[in-house]
Amino acid sequence: MHSSVDSSSNAPGLDLDRPLPLRRLVYLEEGDEVTIGSPENDTYAVFPADGAELVRLLADGATPREAAERYRQAHGESVDIADLVEVLADLDLLRPAGEPAAAAPEAAPVRWQRLGRAVFSRPALIGYALLTALAAAEMIRVPALVPSMDNLFFSPSYTLVVLLLFFGQAPLLALHEAFHALAGRRLGLRSRLSVGHRLVYLVLETSLDGLVSVPRRKRYLPILAGMLADVLAIAALTLAADLLRGIDAGAARLCLAVAYATVLRLAWQGFFYLRTDLYVLLCTALGCVNLHAAAKDVLRNAARRVTGRPPADLSAHHPVDRRVARWYAWLMVTGYAFTLTMFAGVVVPTAYRLLRDMWLRLTGEASLAGRLDSLLLMVLTLAQTGVVVVIALRERRAARAV
Repeated sequence: MHSSVDSSSNAPGLDLDRPLPLRRLVYLEEGDEVTIGSPENDTYAVFPADGAELVRLLADGATPREAAERYRQAHGESVDIADLVEVLADLDLLRPAGEPAAAAPEAAPVRWQRLGRAVFSRPALIGYALLTALAAAEMIRVPALVPSMDNLFFSPSYTLVVLLLFFGQAPLLALHEAFHALAGRRLGLRSRLSVGHRLVYLVLETSLDGLVSVPRRKRYLPILAGMLADVLAIAALTLAADLLRGIDAGAARLCLAVAYATVLRLAWQGFFYLRTDLYVLLCTALGCVNLHAAAKDVLRNAARRVTGRPPADLSAHHPVDRRVARWYAWLMVTGYAFTLTMFAGVVVPTAYRLLRDMWLRLTGEASLAGRLDSLLLMVLTLAQTGVVVVIALRERRAARAV
């Protein structure tokens, strides 16, 4: 924030002698930095301590000129107040002309806050632990309940396998994101749900922008809540399969198939080169800003040294990111290795079995139903890939526009 520019710097439309119409702001001090944002629009940014001091003066009603003068008297240096105002405008922390001030937080409570508190209450967490322990004990007692790749093929109709797994995972994906959202709403934070993609798979994503405005120790549960939902789903499906084994073998196989697919989705968290829940947890615990970008640059520099090219400058990254990226970059490499292991151990054998059987049905003496089943599976696979490509292209166009 320090600058030799005088407080009389000009900015379009800026009146240095009129208080700024700031939105309702919240502040979270962490070391030498302060997170400032507005719950009105869930926009947050990290400011140095002296910058946060200026924002507080402006929020308390001081004019830009008065705030700059108080800063000069306190620190003995002038400040480019117009630049700060421009930053606040870019962050949408200034209320547009004519927009009334937001109602007090008590007047607009966050929906589902009570439900969030109940879902993550101490009795509920104890119940979750007991459910998980019981499922683990049953897996030890009945080895057939342990998730395995064979669980996926619970029906001779591969189209039925794909459809039921897709529709079976859809509510569990929603449960995963709902746990994220409820854990945040329990703290009074709003959330947004969107559709995205990771590699070639469609995913749901919950945005909890306001999470940066609460103390760090309170962020861990909302971050881990999705994985907790996955573990509970696996436990419940395993116990359901155990109960159904002697009643309806088909339903038991279906439960185990959905449970195995959920295990694969939970294993996804080990792909450290993606921004998974574990990545967010690590960034929160260590106080990182954009660890992903810093770690990628560290890996690029390692490759540059091998090829004899000069390394890129890492000074643009936050100091904490640079320090953590030295070892996290190799954790990303571990994530790539884990991905290849999953690909070789799960994706390739599954795809080989599907493609081999589809080919035999289409070229052999399979029944008409078998051939139609294989053709329909091909259409469904291509359709999912097409949807992912469309979403990826839209995201790329949006990124270029920004």
